[in-house]
Amino acid sequence: MKKLFTSESVTPGHPDKLCDKIADTILDEYLKQDSTSRVAVEVCAHKNGVVVMGEVTSKANIDIKKIVKDTIIDVGYDNDNLGFNGNNVKISVNINTQSSDIAMGVNTSSDSKLLGAGDQGMMFGYATDESEDYMPYPISIANKLAKQLSEVRKSGAIPYLKSDGKVQVTVEYVNDEPFRIDTILISTQHSENVDIEILQKDIFKKVILPIVKEDMIDVETKFYINPTGRFVLGGAVADTGLTGRKIMVDTYGGLAHHGGGAFSGKDGTKVDRSASYMLRHIAKNVVANGLARKCEIQLSYAIGVREPVSIYINCFNTNRVPEWLIIKLIKSKFDLTPQGIIDYLKLKEPIFSKTTNYGHFGRDGFTWEEFVQI
Repeated sequence: MKKLFTSESVTPGHPDKLCDKIADTILDEYLKQDSTSRVAVEVCAHKNGVVVMGEVTSKANIDIKKIVKDTIIDVGYDNDNLGFNGNNVKISVNINTQSSDIAMGVNTSSDSKLLGAGDQGMMFGYATDESEDYMPYPISIANKLAKQLSEVRKSGAIPYLKSDGKVQVTVEYVNDEPFRIDTILISTQHSENVDIEILQKDIFKKVILPIVKEDMIDVETKFYINPTGRFVLGGAVADTGLTGRKIMVDTYGGLAHHGGGAFSGKDGTKVDRSASYMLRHIAKNVVANGLARKCEIQLSYAIGVREPVSIYINCFNTNRVPEWLIIKLIKSKFDLTPQGIIDYLKLKEPIFSKTTNYGHFGRDGFTWEEFVQI
C-alpha cells in the first residue's frame, strides 16, 4: 500500500519563529534570575514593530526591550535594507502578573511537591523507529534541511541568502515505511538581483545533497526551489508573525496528534509544554527499549489537580508487549505530576531558547531526548 505524507519546517527568520524565539529568550532571562518564575508570554511582529504581552510573576528584573532587539539582530534582521531592523524596531510591552485564580490552582500547597497543573487540556507524545532520531521521517528531514539552509547562510557558503525560509518534504510510504522522497520544496529569502538558476543550483548542491541520503531520491523525485522565482521581501515585513503558529513544526509534522497548546513563552508549570516534553521522552523510550515500533501517548490534566486525569496509549499494533502493561510500566517509572515532570526534566533551567528552531523533538542536548531503561 502506497501513500504520500508531507511535513514542513521553517528557518529562524520566519516571522512566526522569530516571535517564538523572542518569547523563549524572555522566558530564559526570567529563569536565570528566578527559577520559580511563572511566565506566559506572547509576541507579535509586523512591519517594524513588535508587541510583547502576557502574564509574568517573578522576582527577576529584566530588560525586555533589549532582549527583543538583541534577538532580532541575532536572527539576522540588522539593517534597514531588510525592512525590519532590530536596531530601531518599535517595541510595545504589556506584561501583567499571573491571574490570582490560575495561581490558586497551581499553588495548591506551600509544598512544591503538591504543585497543581497550570491549566486543563490534553497533550500528546510520539515516537517511531522509522528514523534514527525516532521521529517521523518527513519532519525529521524537513527540520534538518531547514537547519542546513540556515547554516549555509550564516557560514557564508551561500552569501546572498537572508533569514526567512521554508522547507516542505513529501515522503512516499510503502506498507507504512518511508520508501522514497517524492517532493522537496524550499523557498528561501535572498538578496536583490540574484540569478534564480544559480540559487537553485546552490540550494540543491549545498543544502539538499548534504542532508538527504541518495537512496531516498530517484529520477521521479521533484525539486521546487523558489518556485515563484523571487523571494526578496521576507520576515515580518511580508507577513505578520505570532507565537504558537508553528505547532506542527515544533512537534511531529502533523503525523501524530496534537493537543493544541503551543510551547514557546511558557514555563514548566504550563503542562501544554512540560507534559508534551515528558510524553515525547516516554514514547521515545518505549520505542528505544523495543517495547513497540511506534508509540503515541496522551495525558489529560485538570487545573489545580496534580495527577493526570487520564492516560492513553496507541502502539498501532507494533507493540511487542500488551499496551496495558506498557501503561503500568510508565506509571511505575515516571512521576507525571507537574512538579515531578519539572524536576525530572530539569525545566527550571534556562534552556528554552535553544528549543525554538528545527523542532522541539528529535534533537540531542535536551533531557526529554535522553535514553532510559524502562
